[in-house]
Amino acid sequence: MPVHPQVQTILDAMAQMGGPALSEVSPTEARAMYKALSAMEQGEEIQRVDDRHVPAEHGDIPIRVYTPEASVGAQHGVLLWFHGGGWVIGDIETADATCRALANRSGAVVVSVDYRLAPEHQAPAALEDCLAVLTWTVENAELLGVDASRVAVGGDSAGANLAALLCQRVLAEFGPDIDFQLLVYPVTDLTLSHRSIEENAEGYFLTKATMEWFVDSYLGDQDPKDPAVSPLHAPSLAGLPAALVVTAEYDPLRDEGEAYAARLRDAGVPTQLIRYEGQIHGFFAMPTMLDDGRHALDTAGAALAAVLA
Repeated sequence: MPVHPQVQTILDAMAQMGGPALSEVSPTEARAMYKALSAMEQGEEIQRVDDRHVPAEHGDIPIRVYTPEASVGAQHGVLLWFHGGGWVIGDIETADATCRALANRSGAVVVSVDYRLAPEHQAPAALEDCLAVLTWTVENAELLGVDASRVAVGGDSAGANLAALLCQRVLAEFGPDIDFQLLVYPVTDLTLSHRSIEENAEGYFLTKATMEWFVDSYLGDQDPKDPAVSPLHAPSLAGLPAALVVTAEYDPLRDEGEAYAARLRDAGVPTQLIRYEGQIHGFFAMPTMLDDGRHALDTAGAALAAVLA
C-alpha cells in the first residue's frame, strides 16, 4: 500500500524544514537534532519517575525508572528498555515518552538505560552496559519494587539490536532469566545487505546513508557478520525468550527484522511478527501523530502485560 496519509504529512513537513542529514553532521550535532525531534512527543503522566545510576567498571550508567500505579497487593514485573538511535544518538530523554507509555500499558516497571554511545565508545560498550543494568536490576529487585522472576527486555532499532543480543548472551552465559523480548524494527544484520535497505534507501525518514554512518561509527574495524553485533548471524536461536517483532513497510530495516522473526519461529521460539503497512521507521515513537504508532504501543503493552502480570 502507499505511505499512510498521516506519515506523508510528516514527511512533507520534514522536507519543507530542510537541513542536513544526520550523516552529514557531527555526532554532537546529530544528537541535538534527534533530541529536538523527540521532544515533539509529550509523555503521559505516570505514578513515579526516578533517575538512578548503576555502578560499572568504567563509571556509573544512568538509568531512569518508571513505576506505574500498582494494583493493591500486586508486584510489578520489569522491562529493561534500550533506546534507538543507531548506537550514536538518543538517550533516556529521547526515550522518555515511549517508556512512560509502555509502563502505563503493561503495568510493569520500565528501566530505561542510558548506555554509552559510539563513536566515542564502539561495540561492545553499549551491550556491556545493558548487561550490567540487567544484572543490577535483578540483584536490586526489592529496591525497585519488582519481581526478579518476571523480566522482559526491549528496544527500538539499535536498542532492539541490543535487546536481541542481550537475550542471546544471557542464554549462552546462564545469566538472569529473561521471559520476553520486544523488538521494534530491530537492526539484526549489520551487513546492511537486505532488499529493503535498497527499496527504502531514501525518502522515508531513516535512510541507507544514515544507517551506513551509524554502523561505521559503531563497529569501526569489527566484522559486521560477527554474531556479537549481528544477532541474525547467530548459529542457533533455540531456547531464546518469546518475542514480539514489530516492523514497518517503508523501513530500510524491514527485511532483516522479519528475517529474524522467521529464524526465531524456525528455532521453536514463540514469536509474533506484526508489519505495519504504510508506515516508516520511527512510527512507534509517534503515537500522538500516528494512529498506527498508538496501536503498536497498545499492542506491545498488552503483550508485556500478558507475560509480566
